[in-house]
Amino acid sequence: MGKYLNPGYDGFEEIRRDVYIDKTGLIEVMNSRIGKPKPLVCFSRPRRFGKTYAANMLCAYYDKSCDSRFLFEDLKISTSDSFETHLNRYNVLSFDVTGFITGADDSGTKVLKKIKSALIDELRDNFPDCVDEAEDNLADALYAIVANGNEKFVFVIDEWDALFREFKNDAAMQKDYILFLRSLFKNKDVTPKVVAAAYMTGILPVKKYGSESALSDFKEYTMVSPAKLASYVGFTEQEVKKLCSEYQLDFDEASAWYDGYSFSRLKHVYCPNSVMNAIQEEEIQNYWTKTETFESLKNYIEENFDGLKDAVVLMLGGQRVKIDVSTFQNDMTSFRNKDDVLTLLIHLGYLAYDQQNKEVYIPNREVAEVFQSAIKGGKWKEKYGI
Repeated sequence: MGKYLNPGYDGFEEIRRDVYIDKTGLIEVMNSRIGKPKPLVCFSRPRRFGKTYAANMLCAYYDKSCDSRFLFEDLKISTSDSFETHLNRYNVLSFDVTGFITGADDSGTKVLKKIKSALIDELRDNFPDCVDEAEDNLADALYAIVANGNEKFVFVIDEWDALFREFKNDAAMQKDYILFLRSLFKNKDVTPKVVAAAYMTGILPVKKYGSESALSDFKEYTMVSPAKLASYVGFTEQEVKKLCSEYQLDFDEASAWYDGYSFSRLKHVYCPNSVMNAIQEEEIQNYWTKTETFESLKNYIEENFDGLKDAVVLMLGGQRVKIDVSTFQNDMTSFRNKDDVLTLLIHLGYLAYDQQNKEVYIPNREVAEVFQSAIKGGKWKEKYGI
């Protein structure tokens, strides 16, 4: 068991010891892509929506260095025809990008260099006959390992977009990062020979340049369009009803506080972190924590950027606002109009999106309180009496 290579099942075993909602259907989705062209998935969701839980689950299932059957044999995936085929059959290379951002003196370029070096060093330690001391190219190292008769790799990348969020003004580094990912996942000489599957998760969708994705070989699922992964965004209404019954919580009150996210395939999705906190604390209240990102967006709202403040006021009054989500470039700086900022707020979980009517709205009481807290005083109070 390694830090990045074949990390084992400990993370998922810890999750199973707590209150657990079975989301192993996501494994079946990933299994269905193995052996097919472009077996690459990027599933972006806000903080508090279970991204790391899913990453730990996938590592435990695919990792060839461990026997994790006991963690899955009572879950939905065990009934799938693909369960035995892929269980503990691959080398897993897993890393959380935020884990490499360790100090105030870190630059994006330094972090990217740390990622490359750490992954190659661990591969070299485990495959010394395949990766020599001079090797500094991750794609070449992986190719050498598989060419020497070893299993293909499943990649699990958590917080993939952290470099775009933390170093949002470093465009040169961001392009280098995209080129690094392309060397792994859009490389005709390496990708089909080395990659069994890849799962990336983060808050932002893959960066766009104009109207094109920078990593076009990835199938993307987002808060704007989760498609068949809608039931894995958060907790479903049926799951929350069962939890409320089991832990004596008022379901109607839980719905008012934590429901409100809605997609074309699923009309009621709950914030899982808030539901779990309510169970653990035996009290329904606001468990939402504002992020630094939201605090920085307050400046755009306060300045009424392209009518943004007026739109927020309408939504606080219970109304919905028309939006065009297509112009957002999936970064933290390329805001050309209020729709781009509102789209970012969708990806951050502060707003919900009605795909059918192309409208945005505040999803529930919990998030409404966050907005109300953020805009108290100052110009808001003077103009709107809030």
